[in-house]
Amino acid sequence: MTQSPVHFGIDRLLSEPDLRAPLKGKRVALVAHPASVTADLTHSLDALMACEDIDITAAFGPQHGLKGDKQDNMVETPDETDRVHGIPVFSLYGDVRRPTGQSMGTFDVVLIDLQDLGCRIYTFVTTLLYMLEAAAEHGKTVWVLDRPNPAGRPVEGLTLRAGYESFVGAGPMPMRHGMTLGEMGHWFIDHYGLDVDYRVIDMKGWSPDAAPGFGWPDSRIWINPSPNAANLSMARSYAGTVMLEGASLSEGRGTTRPLELFGAPDIDARAVMNVMRELAPEWLEGCALREIWFEPTFHKHAGRLCHGVHIHPEGGFYDHDAFRPWRLQALAFKAIRRLYPDYALWRGEDFKYEYTECHLAIDIINGGPALREWVDNAQATPNDLDAMVHGDETSWRKDRERFLLY
Repeated sequence: MTQSPVHFGIDRLLSEPDLRAPLKGKRVALVAHPASVTADLTHSLDALMACEDIDITAAFGPQHGLKGDKQDNMVETPDETDRVHGIPVFSLYGDVRRPTGQSMGTFDVVLIDLQDLGCRIYTFVTTLLYMLEAAAEHGKTVWVLDRPNPAGRPVEGLTLRAGYESFVGAGPMPMRHGMTLGEMGHWFIDHYGLDVDYRVIDMKGWSPDAAPGFGWPDSRIWINPSPNAANLSMARSYAGTVMLEGASLSEGRGTTRPLELFGAPDIDARAVMNVMRELAPEWLEGCALREIWFEPTFHKHAGRLCHGVHIHPEGGFYDHDAFRPWRLQALAFKAIRRLYPDYALWRGEDFKYEYTECHLAIDIINGGPALREWVDNAQATPNDLDAMVHGDETSWRKDRERFLLY
């Protein structure tokens, strides 16, 4: 079944003169990355520069850069001058992660056109918050040109606890939040009491519960918003597989399917899957698990043969309502801990994840220590984790309801 065309915020802004009329006479900036493209795959910066009644004076690049060329986390991008258009491009993942007063002085209105993945830890969510806070401080206007949440509306995971805020934890939301960036902006403004001129250019025709994409319209081509976000399966899996960044297991960086798989040279993947099925078979629904062998070309376990598991939330295996990637990955950790009680599963305190101090990476990722403690407690059961997370998920569904636009 083919869905009806979906018009993203950028497409509506370019095709509807009344929408962009308030921008006349204003200096306009753009926050964008490689997936910031129109329906015909023109980059948003090029399309806006060609629009005679919009004056683009600056651009901003989030993590991985405006061009998306920085492969790994914590690889910074410098400021530069755009080679084609000659405007300044300010990095929001370089010497600073918050926009400076100098960069805020280059515009009156900033357009944020970022393709998100619907996961708290994906840093474009935090970049949105930092831009809203800076705009409130400097009296600037923020418009979000809205795009789909490719993971759809499902909610999953623990809510970030106080004291665990970071660039991968912008506020008390669960791992899989089920909102678009435009909706999240409204939530940030309400939650943090920001006084900022804010507008969302909403999508037309987007139905987050519609098959087959359940969040991602099949009328649109997938463009990587970051180097390792290669396809819709990764976007669906990410709220679980991102936890591997805090573990010693490979998440598949250095392979062609990063953040869709996990493995290591010293685990028996078949045994891991068997224990997962034994402990909580219902947590494996909505996808297929496949044994794989892989050898990363870089990153963790580079050049070593790894035995692992590939997660396939796609094709006839995918059940949108049943698939729970956060629980699935938690269960994989639990199975490994049961099979190998002394396995060095977590990356240590010497690994400063996203510039944080004092906390293990796995705790920063999950917004607290509860997931790690559950994995490491030999007596803790899947029912215990379910009970722990149920209240967070229920509360978030209620809290976000009044901010949903679609």
